[in-house]
Amino acid sequence: MPCTLCTVCSLMFRDSRLKRTGCLGKVLCMRIFFVSLGCDKNLVDTEKMLGQLAQSGHTFTEEEECADAAVVNSCCFINDAKEESINTILGLAELRKAGQLKALLVCGCLAQRYREDIHREIPEVDAVVGTTAIDRIVEALEAVLAGAAADFMEDINRECVYRLPRNVTTGGHYAYLKIAEGCDKHCSYCVIPMVRGRYRSVPMEALVEEAQTLVQGGVRELILVAQETTRYGVDLYGEKKLPVLLRQLAKIEDLKWIRILYCYPEEITQELIDVMREEEKICHYLDIPVQHASDRILARMGRYTCREELEKGIEKLRSEIPDICLRTTLICGFPGETEKEHEELLEFVNEMEFDRLGVFAYSQEENTPAANLPGQVEEAVKEQRRGEVMELQQDIAFDKAESMAGTVLTAMIEGRLAGEDAYVARTYRDAPDVDGYLFVHTSRELMSGDFVKVRITGSYEYDLIGELEDEFTE
Repeated sequence: MPCTLCTVCSLMFRDSRLKRTGCLGKVLCMRIFFVSLGCDKNLVDTEKMLGQLAQSGHTFTEEEECADAAVVNSCCFINDAKEESINTILGLAELRKAGQLKALLVCGCLAQRYREDIHREIPEVDAVVGTTAIDRIVEALEAVLAGAAADFMEDINRECVYRLPRNVTTGGHYAYLKIAEGCDKHCSYCVIPMVRGRYRSVPMEALVEEAQTLVQGGVRELILVAQETTRYGVDLYGEKKLPVLLRQLAKIEDLKWIRILYCYPEEITQELIDVMREEEKICHYLDIPVQHASDRILARMGRYTCREELEKGIEKLRSEIPDICLRTTLICGFPGETEKEHEELLEFVNEMEFDRLGVFAYSQEENTPAANLPGQVEEAVKEQRRGEVMELQQDIAFDKAESMAGTVLTAMIEGRLAGEDAYVARTYRDAPDVDGYLFVHTSRELMSGDFVKVRITGSYEYDLIGELEDEFTE
């Protein structure tokens, strides 16, 4: 069921922090301060841990000073994420040292990867819970409170844990559906296989059941996530089953939108394109991380594609689904990247004109093949190149936003602007937290999760401005 504090949770997650608490019904009531960091896949794990804690009688608080215990669901994907996780844990460790907290637990990717380091450097951490042990969060908390603290780790390639209670924290009208865990790609820069294991799909019947429960609780948009959604089912069924799953989800009554994230470009099939085109509930939106455009850099990254294939794939998607919105991510300053190859990437971005684009400066992650490659690029150069790509993409994005004027789009209301006759909304072109918004001016009373027709009247940078279609006047 949706979290009872969903509005608060939504605001907190936009700041990458979920502050909530849980209570130990068997021993004593615990108020738990819960921090969730990192990606939306980590967020799903957080929501399932919250669900278990709540089911066990726990309550949640937004104030760390008022908490009896704290849980941090950490991230370590890149250096910035590691620093944020460590700083968060250190802050809570001070409260644990002062006796204000009775327990401090660390979960997630940082916990999985640096378990021994955490205990050595931050002794205030009472227990570490691995990425495949989220179903043991209540057990871990009880063990700490009983003075029998122990880490809770499972096989990194353990079968996906599913059918767990879940507290949705995204406002109740949209939710993420994690369809698989881990990854088999082994890109040379990535730590995911080390902390999340090999690719494991969640059984289809369990996903449909979870989706139905979410929709019954008020969710109108399901956002499919995994490290790679396009290979869903290959381990369980011997072939890609994402199109079949999508058709099953599209049958759920009261579900309005289905959005697909993290589709590796070389894995997008004709069957997937056909399903997107035929099923009205599937948003014409794809997140396709391409990472670079230089064939040499792509090979060094361990990617399974080249620039020509990327261009042909993007052309095919736009040809078969003309209104498709494409998001991608890129890495600047990968080891060995020359100025010429950076220029090649800029040329590619200019030609492809992605609707949405995010750029990372390469993060040198220990124990990855890329960390030991020759030609490591200086931080200042990486940031300069990243800035140049973002500046180019900004112009593209602003022009695309301006070009939407006069069109009519379906939008989902996210909330009302305080003190104004205006609402914040998203269109099919906007994934939560990473894309822009649509600001809808109307005096009509609307609710979060409502779907309305909006005529676009203008734009401001990445965001759109509009009016309800039935209220629009020239």
